Amino acid sequence: MLIATSVHIIIGVTPRSSHPQSKMGFTDFLRNFHEKHEKLKHTIHNKWRYPLPKSGQYAMALFYFCIPIVGGHYVMEWAKSKSVDEIGARGEKLREKKLQGFGNKTVIDGKVESIGAGGIGGGVHLALSDEETQKKNKAMLEAMFRRERKRRRKEKKDSEPKESNVDEEQTS
Repeated sequence: MLIATSVHIIIGVTPRSSHPQSKMGFTDFLRNFHEKHEKLKHTIHNKWRYPLPKSGQYAMALFYFCIPIVGGHYVMEWAKSKSVDEIGARGEKLREKKLQGFGNKTVIDGKVESIGAGGIGGGVHLALSDEETQKKNKAMLEAMFRRERKRRRKEKKDSEPKESNVDEEQTS
């Protein structure tokens, strides 16, 4: 009982039976808990803390730096093992599954449909494009770059001070 009482005193919680208001609402409980928790955090971070020497600071920085690195390593190893389970070491299990469609084709309700440009959902030619589409895309890209260069030259010209204003400032 002595240990329990000392813990209650440290964190500022009184046992339920000795609390004067025994029928406390849930929101009151949460508010009280939050206040006591904040008080405990303040005590731990301000009263019991002392500055670490430089070597301790470096050790803690290394520790906190290594946690995500080591954790990430283990997550990647787990992901690799799951991928080997799912598709095999060299993808041999992929051939066991029946892949539906390829490129810009897919099977929907047993019927082969085109997806992307000209198919379901519109879209652009990404997976497959013929020479004509490639030429159109190249021309549009070049036109976009020309407009961008022109816009940037105009912005640069507008941001430079005019010579007449510079001459007036030098004479004043």
